[in-house]
Amino acid sequence: MTKTVLITGCSSGFGQATARRFVASGWNVVATMRNVTSAGDLNGQSNIFVTRLDVQDPASVAKAIEQAIDRFGHIDTLINNAGFGLHGVFETILPEKVQEQFDVNVFGMMTVTRALLPHFRARRAGTIVNVSSGAGVFTLPLISLYCASKFALEGFSEALTYELAPLGIAVKLVEPGGSLSTNFGSRSRAEGASFTVPSDYHPIVEDAGRRFQGLMEVATATADDVADVIYKAATDGSDQLRYIATKDIEPWVRARRETSEAEYIKTMRDAFMAKPIGGT
Repeated sequence: MTKTVLITGCSSGFGQATARRFVASGWNVVATMRNVTSAGDLNGQSNIFVTRLDVQDPASVAKAIEQAIDRFGHIDTLINNAGFGLHGVFETILPEKVQEQFDVNVFGMMTVTRALLPHFRARRAGTIVNVSSGAGVFTLPLISLYCASKFALEGFSEALTYELAPLGIAVKLVEPGGSLSTNFGSRSRAEGASFTVPSDYHPIVEDAGRRFQGLMEVATATADDVADVIYKAATDGSDQLRYIATKDIEPWVRARRETSEAEYIKTMRDAFMAKPIGGT
């Protein structure tokens, strides 16, 4: 029986690349997105079903799952990919944008997962791959809210494994960093540009901007590379929980996971924290 995957956030970036990766491997793909006019060449293929799913709209989630099962008979794998990043000084970000960050990256992911779990339980099988980030492992200046949302995703996913593994349902985390072929970073910075930043923060923002530019200069991965790791996580049959998807974040992940707390904090502060500006 041909396997079926449901992927959120397929209008661009990792989601779109992942849809193509699964199709190339012979899967049925339910490619979901908020606006189906953004589907591009995902439309028109017999084993791709494009449908609307907005993770902030539970009714659209339920409908998309129902349509997918009607179309292909079953769903084997869920890829929770939909998300966005907030970039900016925390003090300046409006409360409604803070709420939106968690509504999409955390609560929306939970909504989709909850809606599909009865189907997985009934089949005593299923795989959930949650697309996290290096920002769910270590933190960086000016993306505190994005980090918070991805740390929440990581904790939720790890805990969920203990509940679902006895039911035959696997949970995986894929952790990408910088990618050369998505516009995620530019979208995040555009969000932050709309907030008024007090002058006290200007040197910090400028310093962080230079450091982010340095990170992008060492990024070599593409969306297709990340899609390959997502596919591996979904299909390798192992009980591995976390998969690092891009080489650029490996030094920072090792610093977090393989050194002492004191060493890690020193490493990150030396790399990313601006020098004190002064005070009274």
